[in-house]
Amino acid sequence: MNEHKDSAQNPAATKKRRRHRPSVAIGKWVLQHIERILIRYSAVSDIPIFDAHDFAWTAPLETNWKIIRQELDRILEKQDQLPNFQDISRDQINITQDDRWKTFFLYGYGFKMQSNCDLCPETTRIIESIPGMLTGFFSVLAPGKHIPPHRGPYKGILRCHLALKVPEPTDRCWIEVGDQKANWQEGVCLVFDDTYKHRVENNTDGTRVVLFLDIIRPMRFPGSWLNRFVIRLIRMSPFIQDAIKNQKAWEYRIGT
Repeated sequence: MNEHKDSAQNPAATKKRRRHRPSVAIGKWVLQHIERILIRYSAVSDIPIFDAHDFAWTAPLETNWKIIRQELDRILEKQDQLPNFQDISRDQINITQDDRWKTFFLYGYGFKMQSNCDLCPETTRIIESIPGMLTGFFSVLAPGKHIPPHRGPYKGILRCHLALKVPEPTDRCWIEVGDQKANWQEGVCLVFDDTYKHRVENNTDGTRVVLFLDIIRPMRFPGSWLNRFVIRLIRMSPFIQDAIKNQKAWEYRIGT
């Protein structure tokens, strides 16, 4: 869906996005400068993909992945009813416009989606035990779905994918982060810095699902203080607040 078509269907939403553009540009400029400061205090290297086992919180995820998968399977019984990512987070329309990237949110930037969490109590318990967990959701990619190269908005977080469903042949379903390419393995965590340009392709006939997590980047003081302050500001931004409203509207409409 291009902007012209979107404006015809939802002129109020398009007007709102245009009104936000100056603040978005300023916000990106500020974040870029803050990131330069943060990286000096980062407790982990500035690299595209990490060794997942360097993070203690990945062990409970991998140990309990089959429990999480069981809860996922119940959610996937209503896969067609799940919201598209861009229906929840409107800025995702820059990288996806179809109905082949579905989501089921448990947490979004620290905000708990209680109705969804009630349907996945064990998954919720596990991710809530992770220090600094901000976002957690099931990310569902349909067969043939490609996500073009893009950069995450902020270096103060790390991203983790716990692979729950990886279709065969697994070498045709992959993610590329920076200059590194990786394939998901069921029950295994992939931890990376999403501010490196990355892209995803599912060139199989099956559905790929990961538990998608954003974790606050480990920092030394005073970088840790600055990082949490910025994250608090991001939580209050129109983009996050709109996404929370969209999620709640979806929950009400579906009756989860």
